Amino acid sequence: MSPYDRLAAMGLELPPVRKAAGAYVPARFAGGLMFLSGRGGAGADGKVVSGRVGETVSTAEAHEHARSAGLQLLAAAHVELGDLARIKAVVKLLGMVNAVPGYREHPKVIDGCSELFLSVLGEAGRHARSAVGVGSLPHDMTVEVEAILLVDA
Repeated sequence: MSPYDRLAAMGLELPPVRKAAGAYVPARFAGGLMFLSGRGGAGADGKVVSGRVGETVSTAEAHEHARSAGLQLLAAAHVELGDLARIKAVVKLLGMVNAVPGYREHPKVIDGCSELFLSVLGEAGRHARSAVGVGSLPHDMTVEVEAILLVDA
């Protein structure tokens, strides 16, 4: 089954890729690696979701935001590669969670993205990962996730 078939089976579509919010590009290639710039989760209206986990956002809601960020990353990869089947491996994810001091469930939040990648990409979606808490994120995003992918040239 292709990544697109898996997305369809999950009832998901790739969203439009939002433009960069600053002086950077959505993706950069180095050899067989593609570095994807950080993406935040988006609501059904396509707007970035915001709030602090443990204050205005629950762990379950943030998990969904991370899943949405993962979908944004897959959409950016699709635009750059033309075919998600060219992803040979998700090498590394870095997930940042806008959380209150003392919050401890960062891995559960970023699992939203990790689980999506495994579901859509199969074994190619298995990856190394860091999940960290931060005091703030751009536009008050709940989460931001960036990825490094090994791609077929």
